[in-house]
Amino acid sequence: MNKKQLRLEYKELRDSLTPEHIEKGSLEIANRLLDLPIWNFSYYHLFLSISEKKEVDTQLILHILQGKDKNIVLSKSDFKSGSLTNYLLTDSTVIKVNDWGIPEPVDGIEIPATKIDVVFIPLLVFDKKGNRIGYGKGFYDRFLSLCTKEVVKVGLSLFPAEEEIKEINEHDVPLDYCITPGKIYNFKNL
Repeated sequence: MNKKQLRLEYKELRDSLTPEHIEKGSLEIANRLLDLPIWNFSYYHLFLSISEKKEVDTQLILHILQGKDKNIVLSKSDFKSGSLTNYLLTDSTVIKVNDWGIPEPVDGIEIPATKIDVVFIPLLVFDKKGNRIGYGKGFYDRFLSLCTKEVVKVGLSLFPAEEEIKEINEHDVPLDYCITPGKIYNFKNL
């Protein structure tokens, strides 16, 4: 299947998920994250879930990061430039849902992409080589290209890996790990 077909298929699969399935899967993903070798870093970029799109609920991951006293970075999307501006989450951060349903910070202390150590990445589908498909706007590929080569890229998915995604191009940034309710996929040694 090509990217367009996979996007459609996984959007339909997500639409069929119940709130209970998302809650249970998100809890299992958060628990599996604790087994990753990523907890010695300082700056963690997290996406806030779009509940209407039935994404992995990242609130549990947010609580884990807060409990470990990590610096949490959230993005604000610029749909004209296709870029993300990254802000440190603080007690005074105001979160507002934008026109596309994305919860994001209004403003705050800007954090350069080069300072971020770990990025949790939303996706629709991924394969056994660490390739992923998002919503098709390229926000995360552009953002990840600004990070250091050492940044740890962790996908979160409620579904297992596809065998292979066709049509990968040079701008597509692969994952280091992907966490599902049933498994941790490690792509670092491929």
